[in-house]
Amino acid sequence: MKHTIKDVAAYAGFSIATVSRAINAPHTVNRVTLAKIREAIDALQFRPSPLGRQLRGERTRLIGVVLPTLANPVFADCLQGIDELAASQGYRLMLMTTQYDAARERRAIETLLEQRVDGLILTVADADTHPLLDELERDGNLYVLMHNDTVRRPSVSVDNQRAAFDGVRMLIEHGHERVMMLAGTLAESDRARLRYRGYTQALHQAGLTPTPALEVDFNADELSPAVLAQLTSGPNRPTALFCSNDLLAMVVMRGLRRARYAVPEDMSILGFDGLAIGELLSPALASVCTPNREIGCAAWRRLIARIEGADDGESLSLTLPHTLRAGATVATFPGAAASALSTRSAA
Repeated sequence: MKHTIKDVAAYAGFSIATVSRAINAPHTVNRVTLAKIREAIDALQFRPSPLGRQLRGERTRLIGVVLPTLANPVFADCLQGIDELAASQGYRLMLMTTQYDAARERRAIETLLEQRVDGLILTVADADTHPLLDELERDGNLYVLMHNDTVRRPSVSVDNQRAAFDGVRMLIEHGHERVMMLAGTLAESDRARLRYRGYTQALHQAGLTPTPALEVDFNADELSPAVLAQLTSGPNRPTALFCSNDLLAMVVMRGLRRARYAVPEDMSILGFDGLAIGELLSPALASVCTPNREIGCAAWRRLIARIEGADDGESLSLTLPHTLRAGATVATFPGAAASALSTRSAA
């Protein structure tokens, strides 16, 4: 009986993609995994194709990049940083997007592994509890995460909770007591969940009551009538909105304008990402700024160091600094929160 690569994968307990990499690009597979696969090959007397033997030991100099979308300029900025360094070092990129869909995320990663990429740069839905990342580590596949704020995985990000806390505190210092957070679906983004924690932390510290995040579709380019009604109706409507990304903040600004509400006179808006295009809006968008291009560059440098065996291994996660960008979308609101905050600070 002539055994196939599928038989070897089943015998060794690894994926077909990992077995293929062990045969064609063994430098991308860790020693323990490689030894188990070679043991399975010997036991089954599997004979790889001549092409595989020719490629054995050679790097592809191909890096896989998985992003949720390119519609959000945050990820385009990251990709720009990666692409510039890749070109200067003789690497090629293979890009796939997931549209925040878990099934597409898995297919994208598996497709890239089948192309024998030397490593992966990823932004995933949930870094801490992602089974496919566990599989990558088990199989010895090298990767680095971007924007996923986690201490468990190789990653480059900002401190999302602290960044959101600083942004919402700024709104409170401008006198806003009724601050609401708008976010994409929290289940599909660990970054949004951490930013919500920062939002609630800032309000609790100021003696204010947070509300549940108002969740909208990440890919939506219009506010639904129901969401708009939640923002604008009733005597206790929010006076300020903290949006989990700048793109959402821009969608909100357009929706409010069409409903004849003025920003910031009727409602203040704070975004998150620091997109340059936000400064071109009228009024200019206030935002919590993240160094998106540098996040991409840093992720690239860390991945190449891992591929070349030069990673110092001191810390899995790298946290870059965030800043606050003042903008005309945030106005001072006369209320008790600012004075109360000042009184507590003075005490």
